[in-house]
Formats: sequence, structure tokens, C-alpha cells
Amino acid sequence: MAIPLSLGLPAPRNSRGLLEALFLPVVPASALIGGEAAARVVVRLDIDPEELRADTDASYEAVRFDVDVTTDQIDDAIALRLPAPLAVYVDGGEEDLTPAEAALRLCEGGRIPGLAAGRTPTEVADFLAVLAHESVGFVARAADGDEVIALLCGTVAALRGDDVRAAIVDPKPEKLAALIPEAASAMREVLLTIEVADLPAVETALRAAGLQ
Repeated sequence: MAIPLSLGLPAPRNSRGLLEALFLPVVPASALIGGEAAARVVVRLDIDPEELRADTDASYEAVRFDVDVTTDQIDDAIALRLPAPLAVYVDGGEEDLTPAEAALRLCEGGRIPGLAAGRTPTEVADFLAVLAHESVGFVARAADGDEVIALLCGTVAALRGDDVRAAIVDPKPEKLAALIPEAASAMREVLLTIEVADLPAVETALRAAGLQ
């Protein structure tokens, strides 16, 4: 069933709510070993989580853990026990799963699906079709500001029951700016965070699109 995400008069506060905490810093777990204190970060598991847990000097506040796995490691990722939610990015492996198929497996296991950057519009649309009906939400990686805007527009379209692929191919940022606060909040319950390599460049693109 589609969620009625209403549009209203564009207001800056709506955009800020839409983007609030969308871009959180991502820190490799290995960098936290014996490192400086880190507050409110996403921890990328590049080492065994037991190694991080055993380091009593590691000081950090993990909003979420991220891990990259192949399709044959999905069950192992689902079985991980961590002190914060776990998002799983799936790529490669013996089993040839689409992003949507991998997302469904992860949702069934209570884990947050991760969407890699550079997926085709059809792959993203199929992925969002799964997530629009799940309660775990999803996280994503984006190559640039254009991909961030396309993901936002695609997510809104999925929740509204609109043509998701069309929203990704031809995003309309003005529709994002026109979302009422309640609609922006509903969208952010699905799209949790986006990881980008060049945050200043993405922020510049968002400002140019009227979203900051």
C-alpha cells in the first residue's frame, strides 16, 4: 500500500529535516583500535568485531555498524551480534543475487540492506520496491550529489506508489523541497543514511538544487 507523502509550499525547514543526519562519518573499525574517542559514527567492520570489542581503549559511539560481504556470507552477517544496528552491503559471491533479492534476504534476517553506488535505475527501483514494504530501512552509498538526489526522489516515489524508475532517471528536487515535515520524516525512516566520498561537493550540489 502506498504511503501518502503530501507536498506543500517549499520551506527550508522541510529540506533540513529531509537531510538531517543523512551524512554520518564512517570510520573503519581498525582505526578505532587504540585511537582517539569518536562520537556518533558509523563503524565499518574491516576487522573481526571481537578484536574491537576486546580493546578496552577504544572509545566511540556507534550509530550503526556496516559490513561488506559476498552473497555466500549473508547468513554469517545476519548472525553477527553487535551493540548497534548492522547494515550489510552485498556484492559478488557464488550465488548471483540482484540487489533486491539480497535486500529481501537481509530484511528477513532483521538486518539493514545497503545499496552500493552506481547501480542501474532498474536495480535501484527493484531494491526500493522491497524496502518500501519493510520496517528495517536501508542505507546507501552515492558517487555524487546527483546520485544522492536521485535516491531521495526514488525513495519518495516508492513510498507514494509512483513510478520509481522515472523518479530516479529524471529526479525533481523541487518535489523534495515541497515535502511537508511529516512526509520528510516518513521518508527518512526508510532511507537512513547515505555515504559519500566528497561531502563538500555533495553539499554544493544540494544547495544548487535548493535542498540546503
